[in-house]
Amino acid sequence: MTPRPDPDFDIKCSGVCTVYQNARRNKNTVRTVSIDEMTGVQARERIAPDLPLKPGKIERHEFEYRRHGTQTLIAAFDVASGTVLGAVKDHRKEEDFAVFLENIISSETPDTRWRIVCDNLNTHLSESVVRLVAHHGHIKEDLGKKGKHGILKSIASRENFLRDKRHRIVFHYTPKHASWLNQIEIWFSILMRKLLSRSSFSSRRDLKIRIEKFIEYYNTTLAKPFKWTMTGKPLTV
Repeated sequence: MTPRPDPDFDIKCSGVCTVYQNARRNKNTVRTVSIDEMTGVQARERIAPDLPLKPGKIERHEFEYRRHGTQTLIAAFDVASGTVLGAVKDHRKEEDFAVFLENIISSETPDTRWRIVCDNLNTHLSESVVRLVAHHGHIKEDLGKKGKHGILKSIASRENFLRDKRHRIVFHYTPKHASWLNQIEIWFSILMRKLLSRSSFSSRRDLKIRIEKFIEYYNTTLAKPFKWTMTGKPLTV
């Protein structure tokens, strides 16, 4: 079925594109990262070795495989530099995302400002994220109680808090059904083409190690900012 369009698409799209366009200009004082999770990454082992290239024949892969379970990759793409930070987990929970975010923010000086682009997944709008932003932003305001009152009351109230441009850490959420606006999705497609779709993994641990090594290799040899040409302005009036 065709998804219902986000009524605030133009405003949200323009905001995300403006963040991208300002990323390199403000990189000395502001870190701009695009974050998302790649879930259900399968550790699939082909039951027979690949057949290598030969004159007149392409490389061939066995189509049957054994399943060894799945992993989740939480990753952040640095919009200004093109480098990637990633964490491979057994699952995707609120605390997993909060720990990942904590590690990223703690890697910079306390005066570094952050612009974080992500989608509307509930873990990106959780109580843990609100408390983390309040802690690192030295916000002493009473946050209230989840489901009851105050900033923590609902997803809407938490989103308003996380979007507040006065804070040191500001979230910019993509419109609903518009994950293509999230630059980390472009990098996920690179990971899929260059590693996941071509390789055979003997275990979940093997998959985890190979993803981590690919991120290290990518940052050393391939990392560069994506050329984002979309302005976010409506195409029609």
